[in-house]
Amino acid sequence: MRLLRAFAVLSLAVGSVGVAGPARATAGCLDPGVPLSVEEGRLSFTLPQNDRPFARQMIEGAGFQGFTPALVRRLCAARSPESAERILSRDGEKLWQAAVDRAQRRGPVLGNLPYSDDRPLYWTRIEAMAAIRQWLPRFPLLAGERLELIEKFDRTSRGMFDIKLPAGASVKRVIVSGFDPYTLDGGVGGNNIRHGNPSGATALSLDGTRHGNAFIEAYTLPVSYPEFRRGYLEDTVGPFLRPGPRQVDASITVSQAGGAVFNLEQHNARYHGVSAGNDNFRPCAAVGGVPQLAVNNPECNITVVDRWGGPATPDLRNPPQWTAATLPVERMIAANTGADVPRPPGDTWPDESVAFGVAWRTSYTEFPDCAAPDRVTRDGVPPAPQSCSYSGGGGNYLSNESAYRNTLLRDRMGLTIPAGHIHTPDMQHFETDYEPSDATFDAWRLAIAQQTRNLVHVVADEA
Repeated sequence: MRLLRAFAVLSLAVGSVGVAGPARATAGCLDPGVPLSVEEGRLSFTLPQNDRPFARQMIEGAGFQGFTPALVRRLCAARSPESAERILSRDGEKLWQAAVDRAQRRGPVLGNLPYSDDRPLYWTRIEAMAAIRQWLPRFPLLAGERLELIEKFDRTSRGMFDIKLPAGASVKRVIVSGFDPYTLDGGVGGNNIRHGNPSGATALSLDGTRHGNAFIEAYTLPVSYPEFRRGYLEDTVGPFLRPGPRQVDASITVSQAGGAVFNLEQHNARYHGVSAGNDNFRPCAAVGGVPQLAVNNPECNITVVDRWGGPATPDLRNPPQWTAATLPVERMIAANTGADVPRPPGDTWPDESVAFGVAWRTSYTEFPDCAAPDRVTRDGVPPAPQSCSYSGGGGNYLSNESAYRNTLLRDRMGLTIPAGHIHTPDMQHFETDYEPSDATFDAWRLAIAQQTRNLVHVVADEA
């Protein structure tokens, strides 16, 4: 009943957000003159030959169009910061649960988008955050307090406060992360706005599920650097790495890469920031085509979260340049996880008996001399002890960052549990240049999510 009630909340109010953002949702409570964030600014973007904002198509396509108007009405009635925080926490939880219910077909699947689509959660969250930013409260609210409320809603609507693992030695506990859509700018006529993320779809399909005696909880991460620096990952996973009756037996990060193969990343690099996040911010852009050095350059090194130092931390402020996966890689490859997965149209994996291949990627790129910009890519040997990292097998973007932070947290807590990163194939396969969704796109999402779940289940069996 809790799941169905959470879904029903999204359909209680009828209303929509206009092209200019959430200001039209409830008159008199929002200030349309307040600038939106970079991500919120994409709410008005349209696909070529389509004058409806893409975000509206995603929100209405899942039956979520009532969420933001109802949230705004409650905010308009709030009479204190504490009341507003309670509203945003409750509604953030409802949005996450509604997206999980839809992905797992718990209750009616509303709208014309496939149940597996991860994008409605992202765009509904962004629309709601824009409304919170433009909200005119009845009480004094400092700029920093508003940002704290936005972040509270953001974290809550990602399932970060929804992890409920059972206690006891007779069960296994597994936590899995996914990511938001990304690279939303550019493309043919601007059609990159259509992008989704199979890791996010997988997280929604796994959250709160059970495999044998393993209980699996999931959450999603933003594709931007500042939230990682503020501890989004550590604050979510850290409490379950501490000793106690609910300590996890495995912690897995998942993101999208390319091709038709799942890469199990062995080495994770501390270096980060070459590519821009969804907020268009990159902390460590190359200068004149030459990568910056990380020595005495904190913007190029992943900044650790002090409060998650852990008992095994030898040097809190100077973590290692590299961390390594402890996933049961050989078992994950041998399990033939793609055998029962339908191959999507256009799949290029050469073995037609499986959907996608699974490979152990042990390559990485390092600065052999930390004071010189020359880089060397190596494979099959561990990084040199005195080298500086440039990229792990999964690069130096936020997927690598999630992997580095997760495995560093494992090491800081002195654990040897399975922890590591799964890079999925690329999901962005459409039949046309401009349609927001189609059967081919959905087939790739379904296939990738199904095989990812199979891989997570192997880890759970081996944990």
